Amino acid sequence: MSKKLKVEMEFPIHASPSMIYQYLTTPSGLSGWFADDVNSRGKNYTFVWDGMEEKAKVASKKENEKIKYKWLDEDDNETGTYIEFKISVDELTKDVSLIVTDFCDEDEEEETRLLWENQINDLKHIIGA
Repeated sequence: MSKKLKVEMEFPIHASPSMIYQYLTTPSGLSGWFADDVNSRGKNYTFVWDGMEEKAKVASKKENEKIKYKWLDEDDNETGTYIEFKISVDELTKDVSLIVTDFCDEDEEEETRLLWENQINDLKHIIGA
C-alpha cells in the first residue's frame, strides 16, 4: 500500500459556525452535500457513495469548531487516515472559513482538491452562503 499524502484546504464560507457545524456532524446534513447517504450509531458513521459503504468513527469534536472522522477498514480497525473539518473565525474580520484535512494517493492531490472544491460548493449552495 502506498503512503497517503495529507492534504489541507481552506474554503471561505459566509455562514455562521453553528449552521456549518450542523452540516458537518449530522447524518442529514452530511447526506445533503458530502455523501449519497449517511447513517450513524453513536460515534460510528457509515457513508454511502454510489452504493459503496465506508465506515468511520468520530475521533474528536468540539461544538461549532471541529469534527474528525477516522476511517475504518472492514474489520472496524482504524486505517490511519481521517477527514477533519475545522471551522475558523478570523478574530478581526469575523470571516468564517472551513478547513478540510483529507488524505489521498500522492498522484491524486490535484484531483482531490478539485473534488473538495465541488463538494464545498455544494455545501455553500445548500446553506445559501
